Amino acid sequence: MTINKTKNNNELVLALEGRLDTTTAPELEADLNNSLAGVEQLVFDFERLDYISSAGLRVLLGAQKRMNQQGSMKVIHVNETIMEIFEVTGFTDFLTIE
Repeated sequence: MTINKTKNNNELVLALEGRLDTTTAPELEADLNNSLAGVEQLVFDFERLDYISSAGLRVLLGAQKRMNQQGSMKVIHVNETIMEIFEVTGFTDFLTIE
C-alpha cells in the first residue's frame, strides 16, 4: 500500500493506493499517530484503494474516534467493493462518505 499525504493548514488528506489489510494497517496507524496533531479535517481518499480488511477497518474506527474529539473525518472516492464492506459492517452508520 502507498500513502500519499497532503497537508493544507489544518486539513490532512491521505490518498491510499493498493490494499489496506493486516500487513499494511500498522503502517497507516503509525502514520496517523504521527500526523494528526493539529489536524481538524481528516480526509481519506480511497480512489486507488482496492481492498480493505478488518484490520484496516479497525484503523479507520480509531481515526474516527480521534477525529470526533478534534474535528471531523470523511472518506471520499469509495469504490463499490469497499462500499459494500462498509455497508455490511455498519461503517456507513458513522462514517461520512462522499
